[in-house]
Parts: sequence; structure tokens; C-alpha cells
Amino acid sequence: MDESATCQARWGKAVSPWRDVSTEDWQNWRWQLKHRLHTPEQLAVLLGWDAAKTDTIRALQRQFHFAVTPYYFSLIDREEPTDPISRLIIPSVEEHTDEGLVDPLSEKADQVAPGLIHRYPDRVLFVVTSFCSSYCRFCIRKRNWLHSDAASTKAEVDQAVTYLRAHEEVRDVLISGGDPLTLPVEQLDYILSRVRTVSHIDFVRIGSREPVMLPMRCTDELLQVLDKHGPLWLNTHFNHPREITEEAATACEKLARLGIPLGNQTVLLAGVNDDVATMKALVHGLLRIRVRPYYLYHADPVVGTAHLRTSVWKGVEIIEALRGHTTGLAVPTYVVDAPGGGGKIPLMPNYLISAAPGRVVLRNFEGAMFSYPDGGASVTSRSVPAHSVADLASGNSHSLIPQGIPHYERRVSGSEKLGERELSPTPSRVIK
Repeated sequence: MDESATCQARWGKAVSPWRDVSTEDWQNWRWQLKHRLHTPEQLAVLLGWDAAKTDTIRALQRQFHFAVTPYYFSLIDREEPTDPISRLIIPSVEEHTDEGLVDPLSEKADQVAPGLIHRYPDRVLFVVTSFCSSYCRFCIRKRNWLHSDAASTKAEVDQAVTYLRAHEEVRDVLISGGDPLTLPVEQLDYILSRVRTVSHIDFVRIGSREPVMLPMRCTDELLQVLDKHGPLWLNTHFNHPREITEEAATACEKLARLGIPLGNQTVLLAGVNDDVATMKALVHGLLRIRVRPYYLYHADPVVGTAHLRTSVWKGVEIIEALRGHTTGLAVPTYVVDAPGGGGKIPLMPNYLISAAPGRVVLRNFEGAMFSYPDGGASVTSRSVPAHSVADLASGNSHSLIPQGIPHYERRVSGSEKLGERELSPTPSRVIK
């Protein structure tokens, strides 16, 4: 049996406790919500926890509750103790700590109306619910699970819209939660209708993990409401390739066919997606289902999430392995959300190596370095062999190329076959 077949046999509905549930029920989002797992005892039976761990999770529940739908639980490989889906959604004894921040992005400090956070000059975050169909363990809004500050009533929504109307600099509203697509369609319709009454709002975006965690929520009724209030943009939240199921792909296709551009925000998480192979499989899989990788977030220091956080250098390493090595459409922007409400700060490998008047030295994805004329500096085809970065910064040499790069080897090989080597200049120096 090949690896893919083995994996298929270890996770999915067919090997889950709900294997005998009818397709009609399984594909019904209300059935999924009704049968959510939300007690330590349920998880203990399914995951084989001992009494000590069950007791610890029961104590944790007083601080951070948890829930997971049968659909999303079925993606867990229960034979693998370090399963990445399990790390995403199943509460851990490592969460039972005071380490970390309750509100790491200081959203409360920037809250200007119920659920409305105004941090950036021309855009706002509008939190309209604290409910999710399943609760991610790394969530930055864990504080809302027990004591919500979302705009959950019509009066609170109206207060937020009053603020928007008075602030014409705001042109972009991101509706988030919790998960706004879990709301009753009438409530979502009301929120979108009210936001659309503000004439200077150009963009309305929705942040939702439902296409990932409960794709059957994308019903005709919900789609009609979204279509009614278009144009909309939607960012979803895939974190691991295994989440890209047939059901998730279908949900994304339905949204895309409404003309809703789909982006994805991944969080870099230890033991989940903190290696190049997993991240590359994820971003390629997303493009196949019409979802554009948008952000790769460094995990925020939320209370109880230290075991899920990586080094910043791990994120830079992953971007280094993606940029240039695959299509730019598959490369998200890696960002750190600065503590205290400082906003998103993009991070990337250093491609600017040196600079001199009229000249910069740049590095490409292959490690090759190039002298590039800056501003009105003259450009010449003359070049002497480069021995150092200083030669490139002076402008006397054009490039410094590592040995064995297939791109340049193909160029030389092709020229020799055509007998036209002089038409394809070779690098000024190859690093051996």
C-alpha cells in the first residue's frame, strides 16, 4: 500500500467514530454542530486519555473552552501522538499555564465601538461574534471565548456603523470573529446591509475558517446572502495540507463562482507546518482550489500557546525556500504582528547585499549576486571577473555565480550545442 493510501486509511470519515452516519447527515452543518465534541470525557474516550490528563483538561476548560465538529475531528490521525491536526484543535495540558498574553495585539485598546477596532489609517476590524464551530488552540481572541467583546446585537452593530459613518477615512471593513459565517443568515444579512449603507466604504472583507472546518456551512442560503452584498473578499485559514479535502475544495469553488476572491492566512505553528515540504504542499494545494496564499503569520504570544510557537527565523527559512523556487502566486507575505498593537511587520530574507553610489548588490533565490545600476548610473556590457562583493559594488563586475546552478548550466550547454556560445554570455565569475 502506498503512503497516500495508508494515510487515507488512518483518517477520514470512513475510519472515524461516525463511519456509519448517513451522507445526508454528515453533509448537514446543523447535524455537525449538534454533535460537536465539547467535553473532556468525550475526548478521553476517543483519544485514549488517562484520568490525570482528563482532569487537567477539565480544569483548563474553566479558562479556555473547546469544541470540535465530527467532520474536523475525522481529519485527525488518532494513531499518531503528534498529529498536526490534533495540535491545531485538541486542547493540550501545555495550555494550562499563565505564560503569554490575553490580548497580545492590544485590540481592546483600539476598540472604538462594540466589536470595532480601528488601528490602521483607512481600515477597521469588525468582530461580530465570538462563536466558532471548532476552536483553534492558537487563537488570538481566546479572551472572547468566555467574555465576548463582539458586536453581538443589532444595537451594537448600529453603534459601530455610526462610528464608520463619522469617519470618512475608513474605506475597508474586515468582518471577523469568532467566525461570521457561523451566524444565522438573517444576522449576517443585517450586518452586511448596515455596513453597505456607509457610502465611503469601498471594500468589505470576511475572515472565516468555515470553508476549512465546516465546509458544509456554505449552503445555497448562505451563498445567496453573500452574493446579495457583493463585491466581497474572503480570507480563509488553511494551516495544513490535510485540511484541503474534497469538501473544502467544493466550498471554495462555490464561493469563487460567486466572484469572491479567496485568500488564505496561515499561522506558522510548531509541529504543524514549520517545515518547507509541508508549507510547499499547502500553498500548492491552495492554488489548486482557487485560493491565493496571502499571509503567513508568525504565531502570536497568546496565553497557553508557547508550545505552538516557532522561531522567527523558521518563517524566514520557509520564505527563502519558496521565493523563486515556485510561482510567486504561491508565496505568502510573512508577517509578525507587533506587540501592543504595532500592526503587521513584513519579514523576508535579505536580498540587498550591499550598496555604493550608483550601484546596489542584490542576491537572487539561487544565491547568485549581481551588480545593479541605481538611478541614472551608466550601464555597460564590459565586465571583469568578480572576486568579492566589493567588485560588484564598484560596478566593474556584473555578477558572482555559485557553481552548479542548473539555470546557467543549461544556458552554456544550449549555446554550445547551437555553436553560438558568444551569444549567451557566461557569468563573470563562478564561485567554486
